[in-house]
Amino acid sequence: MATFSLVDGNNFYVSCERVFNPSLENRPVIVLSNNDGCVVARSNEIKKLVPIGAPYYQYRKVCEQHNVKVLSANYALYGSLSDKMMDCFQYFCPNRELYSIDEAFLRWEDKADQDRVEQALLLRNTVKRWTGLPVSVGLAPTKTLAKVANHIAKKKTKEGVFDIRDKDVQEKILADFPIEDIWGIGRQLTQHLQKRGIYTAKALRDSDASLLRRTFSVVVERIIYELRGIACLDLETAQPRKSILSSRSFGTPVTALGDLEEALSHYAANACVKLRDQKSRAQRLSVFLRTSPFNHSEPFYQKSHSCSFSTPTHDTRLIIQAAKRCLKRLYKPGLRYQKTGILLMDITEESVTQTDLFAATENKKSDRLMQRVDTINNLFGRDTVHFAAQGIQRPWHMRSDHRSPRYTTCWDELPRVKAI
Repeated sequence: MATFSLVDGNNFYVSCERVFNPSLENRPVIVLSNNDGCVVARSNEIKKLVPIGAPYYQYRKVCEQHNVKVLSANYALYGSLSDKMMDCFQYFCPNRELYSIDEAFLRWEDKADQDRVEQALLLRNTVKRWTGLPVSVGLAPTKTLAKVANHIAKKKTKEGVFDIRDKDVQEKILADFPIEDIWGIGRQLTQHLQKRGIYTAKALRDSDASLLRRTFSVVVERIIYELRGIACLDLETAQPRKSILSSRSFGTPVTALGDLEEALSHYAANACVKLRDQKSRAQRLSVFLRTSPFNHSEPFYQKSHSCSFSTPTHDTRLIIQAAKRCLKRLYKPGLRYQKTGILLMDITEESVTQTDLFAATENKKSDRLMQRVDTINNLFGRDTVHFAAQGIQRPWHMRSDHRSPRYTTCWDELPRVKAI
């Protein structure tokens, strides 16, 4: 038998901000999305007043009235702290599945002399001590029940750990657990199940699995068996992405082709880093360009163009050149553009890529150059070395008026201490 754990960071974005700014503890905090548009994270102190996903401008006055600290998303900081948190999980349990930036499933091989609750408490305390981040841990015989246990640990316990492996505990918890909070049950499926009189996890668990499979899908059947304590889902290994998209909305509308080329080159370089990180190459790319769909006083324009390479590549230089050629075919003077982006497609693994025999030497030089660029940027910070096509001033950059310093990834933004 094995025990599954779901370890989840509490209010992760807000907690990351509090690690380096303790004055935010017990204070209402919200984090905004790209260009400071919508609320993507909230502290417990403000959850009843500001819904997740709400446009910030609609709740600006509420935030001012309640002295809410408003922050722009600091993804570099969140990603860095996420990596450190996941390393802590790996220290305690090598069998893990990274589920999201702040969640991971762990699978413990049970032994008679081990207390899983005690280990979960130790894991939680260690993560807090090593990273400053609070986490909740749910223990269960299946991944679906581990999700339920984590929900209870986060909402209804002081210790931050909940064990649902006991059958009597499952019976009590599932009887009041709403089906819309079950992992894998979406809004439409919730409505269909409720029409059948199924409102709780217990009611779903006790339903006819084969009948619901015929009515809906095998996914529902698996959820039912998982709720019964029968593990149908094992840990999944990370799979290389089949396509990579890199895009951002501009902080202000862009009209000049040169500025659009800078932005697109920057997004292309970011996509290439992701491509090389998973040891892959792309043979085709697509570029899109559009104006704002919300500005009804101006004409809406949206178009895309694709091109291919003779052999798959992960060379940032070649991909930037191809992307700029596509952009020139899309660009129309006189329009105020709101967004552009690049999609890398037909991705293959480096080890199985069919290369050009006559360009073998050039390919090796390209690989060495990209490896050097990535090594320098990994050591000294993102964009330490970048291509001139990406620009320097970057006036098109997305708006982030309230962003905190990138304490863990940018030398220039480290706190300065002065001795008196």
